[in-house]
Amino acid sequence: MSHATASRSFDHYFVPEPSKYPIFGSIALLLFGAGSALWLNDAPAGPWLFFAGIAILIYMLFGWFGQVVRESETGQYGRRVDVSFRWSMGWFIFSEVMFFAAFFGALFYARVLSVPWLASGDNEALLWQGFTSTWPTSGPYAQSGADPFTPMGAWGIPAINTLILLTSGVTLTWAHYGLLGNKRSQLKLGLLATIVLGAIFIALQAYEYVHAYADLNLRLDSGIYGSTFFLLTGFHGLHVTIGAIMLAVMLFRVMAGHFTPDHHFGFEAAAWYWHFVDVVWLILFVVVYWL
Repeated sequence: MSHATASRSFDHYFVPEPSKYPIFGSIALLLFGAGSALWLNDAPAGPWLFFAGIAILIYMLFGWFGQVVRESETGQYGRRVDVSFRWSMGWFIFSEVMFFAAFFGALFYARVLSVPWLASGDNEALLWQGFTSTWPTSGPYAQSGADPFTPMGAWGIPAINTLILLTSGVTLTWAHYGLLGNKRSQLKLGLLATIVLGAIFIALQAYEYVHAYADLNLRLDSGIYGSTFFLLTGFHGLHVTIGAIMLAVMLFRVMAGHFTPDHHFGFEAAAWYWHFVDVVWLILFVVVYWL
């Protein structure tokens, strides 16, 4: 009997033994936060605490995730655990939706409400005379003699990156169909193609940032447009990086013989996350680059 069949031959909720990893995770986040704050304030201990937190966090991730993988592959998880995993991943992605919704909301508020309000009637006369409601803008800060910038166009690298992410969604779905049909070669090739496309996306975004700073004078401190542009695209790039790492882990697990057509939620969870990242980029491309 395979581990997948065994895991569904009984209906119970697996309760793991007490784990040390939550403590390590808490210590890692404490050191990470304290180290970041001290580093920003030029304290000598800051970098040491920061990287110590990163190292402990990596240890926790490898140890805890590895334990969950071993428990899954040895058939200790039943149907109810599978359902709880799906709910947990669903709520996690919902929290990510709210995370990006806050940033898109900030962009909407600045562009549709705040900038027109500052340039209207008495507000313009009393606060920043001569300020006009245009987008993109540095905001009233531009009136103080700030260097002008050129906004990032939509039909260069951003359009190419859009095509890359849409293609990566297709290759990942193709890999999923390979898993469902027990076609391991198709599964591996589809996963590898998706990871490579994600890496190309990140590389092109890094080039775009260099171009923005060097040629367009578009910087993080370029007023409201610069801050919202780098905030949204930067956090999305971070999520693409995390998603690519997740898919790389799935590829290593596939190469180790993990997952079967009826027992592969780890793969599904990573695929959900990647498709979510794709959707966020489509919205971002329209409202940040195009409009």
